[in-house]
Amino acid sequence: MENYQLADGYQIPQLGFGTYKLRGQAGAHAIATALNSGYRLLDTAYNYENEGAVGAGIRQAGIARLELTVVSKLPGRYYHRQDAINALQESLLRSGLDYFDLYLLHWPNPKRDEYVEAWQALIDAKRFGLVRSIGVCNFLPEYLDRLQTETGELPVLNQIELHPYFNQAAQRQADAERGIVTAAWSPLGRGAVLQDPVIQAIANAHHKNAGQVILRWGLQHEILPIPKAASPVRQRGNLAVFDFTLTAAEMAQIDGLTRADGRLKGQDPATYEEF
Repeated sequence: MENYQLADGYQIPQLGFGTYKLRGQAGAHAIATALNSGYRLLDTAYNYENEGAVGAGIRQAGIARLELTVVSKLPGRYYHRQDAINALQESLLRSGLDYFDLYLLHWPNPKRDEYVEAWQALIDAKRFGLVRSIGVCNFLPEYLDRLQTETGELPVLNQIELHPYFNQAAQRQADAERGIVTAAWSPLGRGAVLQDPVIQAIANAHHKNAGQVILRWGLQHEILPIPKAASPVRQRGNLAVFDFTLTAAEMAQIDGLTRADGRLKGQDPATYEEF
């Protein structure tokens, strides 16, 4: 696995491990297993209620902290500037970590119109040494531009819903034009895409499974996929995507699966709000 270069000079792994719904001792064990399988980027969030399990999993795995990229996210209810700093500090205390490598605004929540204030808090947090790099999730191009206009700083990463049924070509291009790495949440479509006959046929041609083909498609689009898997077998399988390459025709076939209404739960950042 190689790394992506962020605009601030830091590097992060090409593929991460999602921890959504991995909680308690079982969650910590799954996270430790993932680390020992080779993952070096862990993705969590305040709203996942598992930052403690992530920290415990890191300690159980015994991997040196400097080898890891740990990502967490600020929920919309803490977007006022001091609330944001307090919430970030609480997340670090729960995880037992001294800093996060990457910290993100979880949703823009445009109706509340507080994301610029929250972004300024993340800029402060980076200056304080609480985080190394800062980014966002689910930000449309106009929101990204507003951050730059009002604070002078763009995110280094934008984590968005992205899978073959919703490939976000326009948003990916907008991110790239601004020097922003695009990461994918629900990169496998939470299972919805795995039975697609186009994906299945390509998987059979490469002697891979459907999930591996989808992850490879994302990597070849220079996307950072963040799949989740509790099973050690699936964890290792999701890492076995660096030993084959999809052809241009196969990439185009998968690109052609995208749908205008492809969001899994209709969570449009222009209207959806999460706190």
